[in-house]
Amino acid sequence: MSGLSGPQALGGPCRLALLLLLLLGPSSVLPISFHLPVNARKCLREEIHKDLLVTGAYEITDQSGGAGGLRTHLKITDSAGHILYSKEDATKGKFAFTTEDYDMFEVCFESKGTGRIPDQLVILDMKHGVEAKNYEEIAKVEKLKPLEVELRRLEDLSESIVNDFAYMKKREEEMRDTNESTNTRVLYFSIFSMFCLIGLATWQVFYLRRFFKAKKLIE
Repeated sequence: MSGLSGPQALGGPCRLALLLLLLLGPSSVLPISFHLPVNARKCLREEIHKDLLVTGAYEITDQSGGAGGLRTHLKITDSAGHILYSKEDATKGKFAFTTEDYDMFEVCFESKGTGRIPDQLVILDMKHGVEAKNYEEIAKVEKLKPLEVELRRLEDLSESIVNDFAYMKKREEEMRDTNESTNTRVLYFSIFSMFCLIGLATWQVFYLRRFFKAKKLIE
C-alpha cells in the first residue's frame, strides 16, 4: 500500500491545530482613516489590558503643499496623563510600547497652521497583543517551520483568549462583591431607618399623651 502525501498525510493533531487556527485566528485589522482640519484636535481612545505590546503606524498626508506652516503633533497618553509617545511635526512613522496596567489609552493628533488650508488625511494602524507580534521575525530568530509558526500564533491567541476570560471573570466577581456590599448597606440602612421611625413614633405618642394630660384633656 502506497503512503499518503500532501494534506492527507497530516496527522490528527496537526489537522486539529490548523482547524483551530482557522476558527480562532485573528481577523485582519483595517487601519483607521479620518480628516483633520487645521487648528483642530482629534483623539482616539481604547482600553488595553496589562502587559501587552502595542504597535502602531501612522501617515499624515499634507494636502496644503507646505502652505500656512501646517504642522501636526502626535501624542499618546494613558489615563494618568503619562506620555507614552510624542512626535512633533509628525508626517509618517511607527511607535511601540508595552502597557503596565489595564488602562484607557488616548492617541491624539493636533494640527496647527494659518490661513485656509485643506484638511489633512490621517491614517492610523494600531495593533496590540497577538496582532502586534512579528511572527516572521520570531520564525527567523528561533528557526521555526511554517507549521510551528502557526502553532505558536495559535498558542499565543489561546493564551490571550484565556486571559480575556480570566479578566472578565475577575470583573464579574468585583461587580458581584460590589452589588452584595451595596445590598448589605441598603439592608442595614433600612433596618436603622425602621428603628428610627419606630422610636420617633413612640416618642410622639408619649409626648402627646403627656401634653394632653397637662391640658387635662385626658386622665
